[in-house]
Amino acid sequence: MNLAERMVRMGEFKLRDLDPQTVKSSLDRGECILVDVREANEYAREHIAGAKLMPLATLDRAALGLRDPHTNIVVHCASGLRSPHAAKTLAAAGIVNVANLAGGLQAWKQAGLATVEDRSAPLPIMRQVQLVAGSLIMLGVALGTLINPWFYALSAFVGAGLFLAGATGWCGMAMLLARLPYNRRTA
Repeated sequence: MNLAERMVRMGEFKLRDLDPQTVKSSLDRGECILVDVREANEYAREHIAGAKLMPLATLDRAALGLRDPHTNIVVHCASGLRSPHAAKTLAAAGIVNVANLAGGLQAWKQAGLATVEDRSAPLPIMRQVQLVAGSLIMLGVALGTLINPWFYALSAFVGAGLFLAGATGWCGMAMLLARLPYNRRTA
């Protein structure tokens, strides 16, 4: 067991947060590998040029093709919530130099740095879920008010589904939306 693995197991892992300008400079000089841990459809819609896609669910040292555990790795996600988990996963796999792009892609864009955008790519699944769920809830309320109170059940059903998704991490609506043809082209 190496030092990074021992630190993660002992709870002593300290994540280094780097600002977007520092990451950009390091990337431009070829001193680091930038790893995007978002999902494929998020990456397809917008990403940082040169970032390697490795979704959090499939992230490991072997998948990154790293031979040298001292390679400088910087992980990022959309807002900085998922990437610390990715950094910890990589540290547990023995990567010694792992850091986090503080604030993720949002911070990168706020710093005025360029991204690669494809507006024809589908919206991220969770945004699609929010749009569909919100629309169904509003429809249920409108129909319940204007036609028959039984239509409020539609809003209640969608709300219960959102509660279940939040409580369990499993979202049936997201799974259904992911099967639509326009979402499958980015898989």
